[in-house]
Amino acid sequence: MAVSQSETHQVFNQPKPLENYNAYEADTVLQYWQNRFAGQWGTAHLTAFGEQVGGVLLQAGFLANKHLPELTTHSRFGERIDQVDYHPSYHQLMQHAIEQGHCALPWQQHKAGSHVVRAVMAVLHNHADPGSGCPLTMTFASVPAIASQENVAAMWLPKILANHYDSDNKPWTEKKGVTIGMAMTEKQGGSDVRANTTKADAINESGAGQLYALTGHKWFCSAPMSDAFLVLANTDEKQLSCFLVPRWLETGEKNAMYIQRLKSKLGNQSNASSEIEFRGAHGWLLGEPGRGIATIIQMVALTRYDCMLGSSSLMLQAVKEAIWHTAGRSVFGKNLHQQPLMLNVLADLAIEAEAALAISMRIADALDNQDYSNEVALVRSATAIGKYWICKRAVQHTYEAMECIGGVGYVQDNITSRLYKEAPVNSIWEGSGNVQCLDLLRVFSREPESLKVLINELEKARSLHPDFAIKLDELKGMLTDTANLEMHARRVIEKLALLWQAATLLQFGEPLIADAFVKSRLSDAGFSQYGCLSHDIDCQAIVSRMMPKL
Repeated sequence: MAVSQSETHQVFNQPKPLENYNAYEADTVLQYWQNRFAGQWGTAHLTAFGEQVGGVLLQAGFLANKHLPELTTHSRFGERIDQVDYHPSYHQLMQHAIEQGHCALPWQQHKAGSHVVRAVMAVLHNHADPGSGCPLTMTFASVPAIASQENVAAMWLPKILANHYDSDNKPWTEKKGVTIGMAMTEKQGGSDVRANTTKADAINESGAGQLYALTGHKWFCSAPMSDAFLVLANTDEKQLSCFLVPRWLETGEKNAMYIQRLKSKLGNQSNASSEIEFRGAHGWLLGEPGRGIATIIQMVALTRYDCMLGSSSLMLQAVKEAIWHTAGRSVFGKNLHQQPLMLNVLADLAIEAEAALAISMRIADALDNQDYSNEVALVRSATAIGKYWICKRAVQHTYEAMECIGGVGYVQDNITSRLYKEAPVNSIWEGSGNVQCLDLLRVFSREPESLKVLINELEKARSLHPDFAIKLDELKGMLTDTANLEMHARRVIEKLALLWQAATLLQFGEPLIADAFVKSRLSDAGFSQYGCLSHDIDCQAIVSRMMPKL
């Protein structure tokens, strides 16, 4: 009997895509950590936010990553315009996030859980599109640095906190709301910003809050259509200083900032990254001359924290996609996610993702409690640890999740391939792995109280698991070898990260997850590849906890 063509092309044993759902309501793990750290009051807001993320914004994310930003340097009449054009879907993503308070909520509502609720928004937005998260993060993180200069803050903070998105290429003075970017690194220095050669000359008077003219080149300027940028440049006698440089002057003229090209990147493609030149561009000095690093680190500390959130979000989404797909696919007589070995891999991925989220939300909680000196110190040290560890783990994690899905996960129109390409960016930007290690050692050296606070945070879990106590003592021994501390910095920061994740899970998490984490991450057997959990760990319960609840 002849078989018709239509019969050979029937699709079966393939799950439906994870779409058109409420991304917040479906994620009980995310809700758990929101509620654990005083964010319950944001539930209604986050429910509405998640409905958009799992629906129209998920589709907008696909479009924004298909139709990439394009640079037009000149108008057809020869005028220099330096305009980056985005697909409408990008603006849709930006508008929703800004209107819902992604950039401003903690600065608008000073109450318990405000950073936590904003963190949940950041995680959810990342599910729709990680690339547009970059300008949102920089706008959010710019507030403390700009607030340090009263006259500049009076002009700019009301617009940053306005919850209004205006994508038009026009002067900031004509806008209700603005976004902020950053331009720190140069070709010759990279993370070594003291090698910067960009120069700033006072236009009239010198000093804090005054206007300077900047001349130089920046190797990376992310989101170049932002309305202003925090920039490092040298004033007299090579004093590295921080400036806020607008894209348009108050007179309505274009500032002397020129986009040379857009970067062709591995991931983060919906977001434009550029090289720029300043040719006498005007900018306000934030703080005193020579205090540039101290000023901009207020922004960098928060963008590094958002790297933790971003990579945690990548892992959460990756494991949910893997569980969802394998639950809808049958092999060897049962659903794939019920096969013992696949179940082991999925559970291991779920443990990793929740541990990353746990410490990210612990930092959000610490940011909500900056009136306490120990919480300030914890943010200063633990952010470097989390940024180093979570962002590195995300690369292998997203790959493993993609492998669980198989060939379908590798193609461009599946979310997991985007997650995998996106994963390295959070580790490389805002200070790569070695920079985080060295920064942490500097903090311990210059601010010994930060190390004491961090150890005290770990000590709170000493009595909660015998294996934890043993590893904590081993860490303390490593910290006494000060002569070799820099050489062994990665080993130290890895142990710190694992112990901090374990301590957070033991104190605040579900016992099921905490016990599984300690057994799999702190045992003498150690772990290498995902899927090596021991038989006494309840993998089924762990996977069920992470399964999207539709």
